[in-house]
Amino acid sequence: MSVYRFRKEELEAHLNRNALWAIVYGDMMSYLMIMFLVLLSYQLSRPMRLKEDRMTETLMEIQRVFGGKVETPEAKAAQEQDKFMFTAQKVREAAAEQDLGDAVKVVVTEKWAKFDLKDEFLFDSGSAELKGGSAPLFDMIAKNMVSKENIIQVEGHTDDRPLLPGSRYKSNWELSMARAYAVIQQLQASGVDPKQLSGSGYGEYQPIADNATAEGRAKNRRIEVKILRASE
Repeated sequence: MSVYRFRKEELEAHLNRNALWAIVYGDMMSYLMIMFLVLLSYQLSRPMRLKEDRMTETLMEIQRVFGGKVETPEAKAAQEQDKFMFTAQKVREAAAEQDLGDAVKVVVTEKWAKFDLKDEFLFDSGSAELKGGSAPLFDMIAKNMVSKENIIQVEGHTDDRPLLPGSRYKSNWELSMARAYAVIQQLQASGVDPKQLSGSGYGEYQPIADNATAEGRAKNRRIEVKILRASE
């Protein structure tokens, strides 16, 4: 009797060990089923999202062509973006007419317009005093892009080359802050309310190109003027 009980327990243990694969297999199938359900739900919701996007675009197009009043948040945001981009393009064209096109790069998003200005157009090497020829550019930006609701952020950036001995500034960081402040003063002189202005200097610590080359260092030496859209 004891021999029979021993063999029965041994057989059950053997069967249990062999059944472990079924547990792993079951878990794997459960995970696969969950993954396919997620993919299916995403695919089913996609046509609805596309339909809503097409409807919004159609309403906006009707408004542009016929002048209808389609009051939706999407249409209003699109109008504001179109206006912002159109004005930025006007500033870009005006800069090109004054032979400043190479010195100005404009990027427009849904939230802001950013003017990337090369330092050789604005400053002499190691200096934070604006050149006289730069004033018309800031006048164009102030008069065409800035309203009373906009916030303007000015950022100064340099390359990683140390300043020459005897420089007025102790570091690139200090130089970048002084240059940002000079631009803030010019924008204020162009009519921007000082309450709308803020500035910061980043020195060489936020490069956009490789400082190992002269071309890369030239790209890193820049002033960025970012005009934030008015909040709703």
